Amino acid sequence: MITDIDDYFTKGCGRCDRFDTPDCSTRFWVAGLNDLRRICRDMGLIETVKWAHPCYMAADRNVVMIGAFLSNFVLTFFNPALMTDPDGVLEPAGPNAQHPSLIRFTDVDEVAKREVTIRAYLAEAIGYAKAGILPEKTVSEIEIPDELTEAMDGDPELAEAFNALTPGRQKSYAFALNSTANPSTRFARIARFRDKIIAGKGALDR
Repeated sequence: MITDIDDYFTKGCGRCDRFDTPDCSTRFWVAGLNDLRRICRDMGLIETVKWAHPCYMAADRNVVMIGAFLSNFVLTFFNPALMTDPDGVLEPAGPNAQHPSLIRFTDVDEVAKREVTIRAYLAEAIGYAKAGILPEKTVSEIEIPDELTEAMDGDPELAEAFNALTPGRQKSYAFALNSTANPSTRFARIARFRDKIIAGKGALDR
């Protein structure tokens, strides 16, 4: 996976064998991705690489992340429960997502057309980060560890796949992760489980 931010915009994320080929998802949307990058940097956000994707921070908190798929590209907001979404543009990452968290684009020209809205939403999210405001934790029947929530917030593909799992399969991952209290171990397990989650399998499935 990439560690240099510029590689994402020229080669891709490095997570699959389409990396640095014309078939990489980032190649289809490069103009739109660069527009999102420009806007985020113009807004004063700090650009980093997390989960092999461009992540933008303010006040030492993740604010948004950019992602690309074959059929679309997205700008995903961390802590989406705080967002007011006055223009109704946010979509959930999956059918079971608790809060709409991303703006989806299916045309590279959409970013420029929606720049005013994007900047307004970024300003709102930056304001929460600088004020140290966090959403209230919601009680869930499935106790999802914070590390998995953080990983999904920064990885729209993972979030969409996890939310599409049956409750039983979701519980299998929650149990496997909650069996340790060590955050580093949990993140390592999430990285190991990612391919199985994307494949629609449970933690104990082969």
